[in-house]
Amino acid sequence: MIFALVGNQNCGKTTLFNQLTGSHQRVGNFPGVTVEQKIGNAIGKKDVSIVDLPGIYSLSPYTSEEIVTRDFLLRQKPDGIINIVDASNIERNLYLTLQLIELQIPMVLALNMMDEVQANNGSIEIERMQKDIGIPVVPISATKKQGLSELLEQAMETAKTQRKPDRIDFCSGAVHRAIHGIAHLIEDHTQKQGIPRRFAATKLIEGDEPMLASLSLSNNEIDTIEHAVHEMETELGTDREAAMADMRYQFIETICKDCVVKARESREYRRSVALDSVLTHKIFGIPVFLGIMFAIFWLTFEWIGAWLSDLLVEGIEALGKLADSGFMAYGLNPAVHSLITDGIFAGVGAVFSFVPFIITLFFFLSLLEDSGYTARVAYVMDKPLRKIGLSGRSFVPLLMGFGCSVPAMMATRTLASVRDRKLTIFLTPFMSCSAKLPVYALFTAAFFENHQALVMFSLYLMGVVLGILSGLIMKKTAFRGIPVAFVMELPNYRFPSAKTVLLLIWHKVKGFVRRVFTLIFLATVVIWFLQSFDMQFNLVDDSAESILAVVGRSVSAIFIPIGLGDWRVATALITGFLAKETVISTLAVLAGTGLTDLGDTLQTFFTPLTAFSFLVFTLLYTPCVAAVATMRRELGSLKGTVLIVLYQTGFAWLVAFCIYQIGSLIL
Repeated sequence: MIFALVGNQNCGKTTLFNQLTGSHQRVGNFPGVTVEQKIGNAIGKKDVSIVDLPGIYSLSPYTSEEIVTRDFLLRQKPDGIINIVDASNIERNLYLTLQLIELQIPMVLALNMMDEVQANNGSIEIERMQKDIGIPVVPISATKKQGLSELLEQAMETAKTQRKPDRIDFCSGAVHRAIHGIAHLIEDHTQKQGIPRRFAATKLIEGDEPMLASLSLSNNEIDTIEHAVHEMETELGTDREAAMADMRYQFIETICKDCVVKARESREYRRSVALDSVLTHKIFGIPVFLGIMFAIFWLTFEWIGAWLSDLLVEGIEALGKLADSGFMAYGLNPAVHSLITDGIFAGVGAVFSFVPFIITLFFFLSLLEDSGYTARVAYVMDKPLRKIGLSGRSFVPLLMGFGCSVPAMMATRTLASVRDRKLTIFLTPFMSCSAKLPVYALFTAAFFENHQALVMFSLYLMGVVLGILSGLIMKKTAFRGIPVAFVMELPNYRFPSAKTVLLLIWHKVKGFVRRVFTLIFLATVVIWFLQSFDMQFNLVDDSAESILAVVGRSVSAIFIPIGLGDWRVATALITGFLAKETVISTLAVLAGTGLTDLGDTLQTFFTPLTAFSFLVFTLLYTPCVAAVATMRRELGSLKGTVLIVLYQTGFAWLVAFCIYQIGSLIL
């Protein structure tokens, strides 16, 4: 059995999926977390699978997530639908439910967050609602695991008996005549395509182009449909989409009057309104956000993260010395000895030592996310983003870019406009990803020790500001157009869940550590080999005579105008295309010193000015190969991807050039 889990955004759908399947998919207190379907096996139920589909508000093909959900339901034909709704906001949620009913697939309605409704003196007559709406209704609380076994049992029973919704007709008057007339006209076409007749009729009335194309109607049939729609609009004095929406909401209003006792205004809501008076203020909103982010950087890089990283460095150094002594006593081959101590321990250890910074930073960011503040920042940023041709909805993918560009680019699927998607993907690499964090942490500690948090904050802010500048340029050239309207539900503030916070940190750390011991490990071995052998594959005493030096010198001239002409620095930037962490591993291998002395050794390669130029170039130049591959897939254009990579690298060089040349004149 396969069940489709369908619901509005931010209604607890992914939480329910995790509870039913034992999965650990990411959840968040803001809309748009799920951007593609995920599948898992139900706990304790043999051969029962649940598919978590992206959150949607309707089955109209306006956004990528609506298309994904609709295509799955129409083409894959699951055995049943579990429609999860937010019981505390039932009127809006039932709008999607009525469209799902039209699909005539066995279906169960899961009333989530019933604990919150009851806590605020609200109630829902379950039996009466089941009778009115024509499908089984089960009250649950996904976060507290209440009612989940009953829900799954009811879903399985409904699927086994193939119990389809008892009622699909909730229209009257002019809308009723239009739907039934068109349904009769297209019956043969819907049977051929395997599409429910009423669902197809309502979509044609709404002007659904993909549905019209899929049915292969004749011109006479299309004219007849348009005539029926025109008569309906004339009689009702409204347009086709508004007529369908009014029909559904009138039925929803009848159900709510009959079955729902509304909850009083909750304490969480009153608290959210009070906090929003400051946090979403039109003047103070952005300064408050910047202040919060600066505090997070200060705690991460000058206090908690720095202290934990120092402890880890000491542990790695001790382990390296122990291994070195053991190899000496054993009489290990000098080349292998050098590979392990000077290559693997130096390169991999240098990157791994920054895990505490990753943990600390994402601990604070996950608190903001799970509390509901992230959604507020998207609202606050709507007006500034419109200046560059985007809406506040693009803020969520851009914010995800501070973690990793790959899921951030995938998250643009939640955007309704193709133009908005492409422009957001273009801007995502300007949001400094966590892979660059070790580079920043190492260089700010080595060259800007007394202002580490300030320099770190300025780098992140510079990425945003220069992204905005690039957006303004692209708005007038490659991505002309008007951003779509921004509508976003603001969830209530809540105390962050320890499980959710730990899960988010675990995902970030797991991905970072996996890269360290796979890609970074392999890159470190290759770099050690290239800097240990010359072109005739003889071991060299001086890395300046190595293969790597030859390669580095061949491209180092490009970096001389930005103050980075040393072949070792040029080589590190080139390897950064594989993964930004390899910049650190490359420098560590080439420096040939322990982790505690790496910062001091870098001062022989850089001055504070060239170090800052290096940081800025690292911030802005092309993202890693995984991000570029994702960009290619999401844009669907190799040429567009290449042009973006070239633009970003050229833009990075230009900004670093200005900083270095102006800095040289001043200093």
